[in-house]
Amino acid sequence: MMAAPTSVVVLDRGNNTTVTINLHGATVVSWRVNNQEQLFVSKQAQFDGKKAIRGGIPFVFPQFGQWNYGPQHGFARIIRWTLEKSPDRLPSGDVEAVFSLMDSDFTRSMWNFPFRLTYRLILREKELHFNICVYNPSKDLTFSFNLLLHTYFKVPDVRRCQITGLHGCTFIDKTRDSTIYQEGRDVVQISEWTDRIYQNTPQEHIITNVVSGRKMRVQKYNFPDTVLWNPWEAGAKELADFGDDEYPNMVCLEAGHVSSPVILLPGTAFEASQILQVM
Repeated sequence: MMAAPTSVVVLDRGNNTTVTINLHGATVVSWRVNNQEQLFVSKQAQFDGKKAIRGGIPFVFPQFGQWNYGPQHGFARIIRWTLEKSPDRLPSGDVEAVFSLMDSDFTRSMWNFPFRLTYRLILREKELHFNICVYNPSKDLTFSFNLLLHTYFKVPDVRRCQITGLHGCTFIDKTRDSTIYQEGRDVVQISEWTDRIYQNTPQEHIITNVVSGRKMRVQKYNFPDTVLWNPWEAGAKELADFGDDEYPNMVCLEAGHVSSPVILLPGTAFEASQILQVM
């Protein structure tokens, strides 16, 4: 008998520090540092290989938000990726793996372009590194896309978190008909339904009071936008794959290129990266 193809890949650095990736969407579904889970995954999340996984770090491409041609947030988070390079220990002791996605009949039915995505993860002692490359192999077609890492951080109480690095930035408030405002607060706290696209944000944010009262540093490169999301009580009830009482235990702080598209010329590549660090 042939072995069933694996659907989950684990990087293990030792000392109970691991990251788990589900090949469905190349979704990071767990990141444990000294055995403490850093990511939120809903108890109601579906792992049926069809829907996007509710929680962890879904991969948003080539569209952010509603899409006339395919599913919300694009197709990358709902199709199976290829494990390009199995988990491998680097000389530093860190562990890396590489995932890839190419165009197929399924993707071309929604978005008729050739593309190649590579997604490299490196697990360090207290850090998780993400390196993304989007390549346009075409000789003559230019395409445009959105890209975002939809990270769900686990927190004891979202109302006690403070988020730095948003002061002075303009943001599109999707809870208020996409009106544009400017953030006046030095640190942002969440106490209601929040769905905002902050534009031209700095390369670093710190979230206080994550797991065990620690801080989480988010560093991003070539991701000019930061999306902040929490569905709050009413929104949680509307999501079938999200528990009604789970919203206080998560905050989505998402590095992306979404308020304007990336335009990729034939034969060129776009690279972006993110580093998460437990402080």
